[in-house]
Amino acid sequence: MSKLSRFGVSLNKDILDKFDRLINDQEYPTRSKAIEDLINYYITNDNLTNDKTLIIGTINLIYDHHKRELLKKLTGVQHDFQEIILSSQHIHVNHNVCFEMITVKGTKKEAERLFALIKGTKGIHNASLNMFSI
Repeated sequence: MSKLSRFGVSLNKDILDKFDRLINDQEYPTRSKAIEDLINYYITNDNLTNDKTLIIGTINLIYDHHKRELLKKLTGVQHDFQEIILSSQHIHVNHNVCFEMITVKGTKKEAERLFALIKGTKGIHNASLNMFSI
């Protein structure tokens, strides 16, 4: 078990009140746990500055599946990156719109390259890449 360290923090009261409301809304058990999560998030993002960092993450897409050749292009790109794609899930949002989540594991650079090819495809309405260093 790791040792706990205690430290004091001085904050503007308005900021602390907003923080307390936010963590209460998100049902954090303590301020300490919320601050620990923020610090972990900051450290994880700092690790993502190196292209060779190993990551796990998702590429999330919203698109019109009626767009000509879109599904063929998406499938082709995914086949080209099968070494980093762990899985994909396709969800029908409504008659025209689909949501797809592609789970990836590899280097940051590989994931960003795949994301760039996908998000630039005609017919993609919105796309995001979410990564965590591992």
